[in-house]
Amino acid sequence: MPNENRRPLLLDAFVPYRLSVLTNRVSGAIAAHYEDRFGLTIPEWRVMAALGETPGLSAREVAARTAMDKVQVSRAVASLTAARRVRRTPSEEDGRVAHLALTRAGRTIYDEIVPLALHLEETLLSVLNSDERRTLHRLMDKLAAQTRKLEPDRKPQPASWTEP
Repeated sequence: MPNENRRPLLLDAFVPYRLSVLTNRVSGAIAAHYEDRFGLTIPEWRVMAALGETPGLSAREVAARTAMDKVQVSRAVASLTAARRVRRTPSEEDGRVAHLALTRAGRTIYDEIVPLALHLEETLLSVLNSDERRTLHRLMDKLAAQTRKLEPDRKPQPASWTEP
């Protein structure tokens, strides 16, 4: 039974939708610089970015850090491993876990993409002054913390954003 007091869902005012669209546009803009040149998908780049920052993560840790599902991470890691861009090293403590790291070829690609990504970030943020940028980071941190509260059945995830 419809609730007549219920407000309508207007996508252009719905924050989750707007964040998703913004994320897709930014990811797509960065991907335009690396997809053809390096043959990488967005999930593959996200895995490489996580490993470029923190070598030795497990696939589960990559999934938590990037907020990607395990299947996406598994496929990306398999593809990157086959392309010799990522190396899997079995854990000495737990044989079910493998630690992931960029190979020399993977690191070379990472080192070429990072300046492009940072330039795009700077271009995107150029419309904001330094106070607005700090506010944006604080707001993203607050929203990230709140999303963890909205998912009580999931294990806590590390914050992926830190204030500059």
